Amino acid sequence: MRNAIEFEVYGDYALFTDPLTKMGGEKLSYQVPTYQALKGIVESIYWKPTILFIIDEVRVMNSIRMESKGIRPIEYGGGNTLAHYTYLKDVRYQVRAHFVFNPHRPDLAFDRNEHKHHNILKRSLKAGGRRDIFLGTRECQGYVEPCVFGEGEGFYDDYGDIHLGTMVHGINYPDETGRNEMEVRLWNPVMKNGIIQFIRPDQCTHVRKIKKMNPKHFDKTNIESADELLNQLGGGGE
Repeated sequence: MRNAIEFEVYGDYALFTDPLTKMGGEKLSYQVPTYQALKGIVESIYWKPTILFIIDEVRVMNSIRMESKGIRPIEYGGGNTLAHYTYLKDVRYQVRAHFVFNPHRPDLAFDRNEHKHHNILKRSLKAGGRRDIFLGTRECQGYVEPCVFGEGEGFYDDYGDIHLGTMVHGINYPDETGRNEMEVRLWNPVMKNGIIQFIRPDQCTHVRKIKKMNPKHFDKTNIESADELLNQLGGGGE
């Protein structure tokens, strides 16, 4: 299938929040991006409910460094508060991903044109994404560009194995699982010479239910097909 994408994403700061550190308003970033954060970046490049993005692997290019900042979060009830957020600094990652058609969206079968989705995805990547790119949180602006996964020198190329402990893998949404529930997935990643190979969401054995949730309805009346969108972008294929 012509459904793969390889890109580099980088920025001055990133905050892939470890949920265990959010008590009391503090936030501490994981050392590496989560599957869900990278999936969100790919979906900012191009997203349609017709397709599901699978993150295959990430390569950490720069050394892992952190920096703490004093932040004044918005207090919607009034008043002032101060929190300390610990960010990753000067981050750069290479990412390899691919898409499949969402099996839980038979109502969108009319939009299953792999070739055109792939062309739109590549064009969107070259343009820097269809939406703003964020590295874990809105205040951490990111930038994307095409690359060849594995090219260039990375800080951890000959570093060996780094065990990262228990991390959040991602979130299960009902339109991606067929279950009317929102769930969180956990896993224990190992970074090998700077590369983390992700297991697929359905391979995660540690899954916790969060709440009941119903999928959003999509059909021809509220989404553009890949054919219409590609015509707007100039038509044709590559």
